[in-house]
Amino acid sequence: MISRAPVSWSTAWSAVGLIAAIALPWYALQEGLDSGAWISGLWSSEDYASGLAQIVEHGKWWLAPVLLALVVCLGAALMPATRQRRGTLLLIASTTGLLLFVAQALGISLHGWTAGWLTALFGELDTRQVGLGAGGAVVLVTLLSLLSIGLALRGNFGGDAFVAGAATTVAASIVLFTAWPILRILVQAFQDGDGLLAPALLVERLATEKIWSLRCLSGGGGRCGVAWNTLFLALGCGAGTTALGLAFALIVTRTSFGFKKTLRVLTVLPIVTPPFVIGLALILVFGRSGLVNQFLEWSMGIEPTRWIYGFQGVFLAQLLAFTPVAFLVLIGVVEGVSPTLEEASQTLRADRWATFATVSLPLMRPGLANAFLVGFIESIADFGNPIVLGGDYGVLSTEIYFAVVGAQLDYGRAASLALLLLIFALGAFFLQRHIVGTGSYATISGKGDSGLPTPLPDAARRAAIWVALPWAAFTLILYGFAFVGGFVKVWGRDYTPTLDHYAKAFAVERAADGLIWTGAAWNSFWTTLKLAAIAAPLTAALGLIAAWLLVRQRFAGRGTLEFATMLSFAVPGTVIGVAYVFAFNVPPIEITGTAMIIVLCFVFRNMPVGVRAGMAAMSQIDRSLDEASLTLRGRAPQTLVYVVLPLLRPAIVGALVYGFVRAVTTVSAVVFLVTAEYELATTYIILRVINGDYGLAIAYSCALIVLMLVVILLIQFAVGNRRLGRRAVALGGGRT
Repeated sequence: MISRAPVSWSTAWSAVGLIAAIALPWYALQEGLDSGAWISGLWSSEDYASGLAQIVEHGKWWLAPVLLALVVCLGAALMPATRQRRGTLLLIASTTGLLLFVAQALGISLHGWTAGWLTALFGELDTRQVGLGAGGAVVLVTLLSLLSIGLALRGNFGGDAFVAGAATTVAASIVLFTAWPILRILVQAFQDGDGLLAPALLVERLATEKIWSLRCLSGGGGRCGVAWNTLFLALGCGAGTTALGLAFALIVTRTSFGFKKTLRVLTVLPIVTPPFVIGLALILVFGRSGLVNQFLEWSMGIEPTRWIYGFQGVFLAQLLAFTPVAFLVLIGVVEGVSPTLEEASQTLRADRWATFATVSLPLMRPGLANAFLVGFIESIADFGNPIVLGGDYGVLSTEIYFAVVGAQLDYGRAASLALLLLIFALGAFFLQRHIVGTGSYATISGKGDSGLPTPLPDAARRAAIWVALPWAAFTLILYGFAFVGGFVKVWGRDYTPTLDHYAKAFAVERAADGLIWTGAAWNSFWTTLKLAAIAAPLTAALGLIAAWLLVRQRFAGRGTLEFATMLSFAVPGTVIGVAYVFAFNVPPIEITGTAMIIVLCFVFRNMPVGVRAGMAAMSQIDRSLDEASLTLRGRAPQTLVYVVLPLLRPAIVGALVYGFVRAVTTVSAVVFLVTAEYELATTYIILRVINGDYGLAIAYSCALIVLMLVVILLIQFAVGNRRLGRRAVALGGGRT
């Protein structure tokens, strides 16, 4: 049977690619595309020329096969053929074009061929190749789109072009902005100082006592290696944050606690704080000159100690920092447990504890496993808390940092340690998959669910309250002291009340032509707000689409794609920042020093939380809802928008909140990417801390906290709550 319906999309994309190759500059412009200066030189100037002009006028013959592949795609789209045959032709032509595109982009740089064997094969080049511009980018996107259409026409992804396009987009973006930068930095683990391959160096760099020593277990007062320190800390953090997150989620969803909104705010408060502020607050309260030690010395004569520095201090700070992430992952999962199943258990004469232990908790298993995985990986990749509170307790992330910025720059050692972190993350990933298994956890179906949420067993309710409420109170007290620190002249020496720190940071003056933002912090504040507002929706959208593909679709390489989504999360931010500089400071993609590289770092660094939250929530939604939509002739986009996404509102809120907040508070991932033009709030605060201006740093941090709390409320209002058609338990414990 001859197929003509798909011709429009494949023809349109082929035409778009060819037009871009003719009418847009192939290479990047110094002054930007919006200047319009390139229009007059589109054919004559080598800097401004289109892809076709580069071939014809400027001798860049290696671009010709790429454009020829586009012409073949257009021919395949227009020719009368069966659906299978057209898909095969498009797949072959687009794949060939992509391979040729990548080969020429990586094979030629600013100085000619990038490898000696290419020079020997093709001879010396008299020209150069800079980073991709608008024309090259559009052609790349076109080839990827034609590849997805070809796969769909051949019957892959159920023959649905939307699913194929989504999978291609997610996979290509992860390869380009996660796998490629990380590969560029990790390959140095196998290289010597001259860039030559020396695999034996990896073993030499990792097989040291500083990494693997177990003297801390011998009782002789020795230290454990940084690998064991990292692993012990991550296991404790993963378990602790999951338990605390579950306690908060149970109180909010399954009890009659009267201050649930306040509790929600307290649970997310640490996540809206720059990471080093938590460490600084702990030092102000528990440090050698902190309030607690000063009080104990004054009242009981106990000598001040440095107990807050080391494992206990880092562990406490990480629990404060990462419990909100576990809560965001678990809240939707706990809400999604079906009351009907719990009532069925009680109908069979099971008491509330048996129902909770054998029905409710097992149905929460995907959320618990995902929360543990996120907490574990957050811990091993954390840099801010160990650098502030670690003391003699070294971990891999700080070792990597000192290898990069220390007196002896050693990218090879940093890359080796980063590779070890990836192995830890891989182990946690497969452990999580083993725990979840292949069972079904669907509790949300299209039948409606009029059951009543079963009240928690008394023991579980008391345990949740006794765990969560003291933790919330501790969080509130800690932040109270940090907040007060912005209103005194010098904490610990001069407690005179003052507003000078806020005035210095956020002063505004009125002039004849309007307001003038004269405060020292305004530039970094507006830059941070703008870039975070761009990155957050992109982070949430990409993460939830990836989760939808991983949970709802079946395709080859799904497990590999799932692990690839966690790659940037498993690597410390310092490594990500250096990797982005390595990958995007030279052709084929030159974006270092721009706002784009910061936004991309935000998106792909923070996307994994959206993926895990989406997967945990989607595993509870029965596939019958998707099948019902398909039965009513709804295609994949309609099913996703009108059926799945409304049931994913908790995950959407979590992904948006996390994406925005982490973009505002991140430090290590962007410390190597910011410039004078694009200075961020966290880097500005760090400079103030280094200069000893703690009052200004705390004042700025408090302003950021208020900003992010407002944004969280706006996100919650805009997305709304998920409505499952269930009755609720009355505040007094009765049913309504």
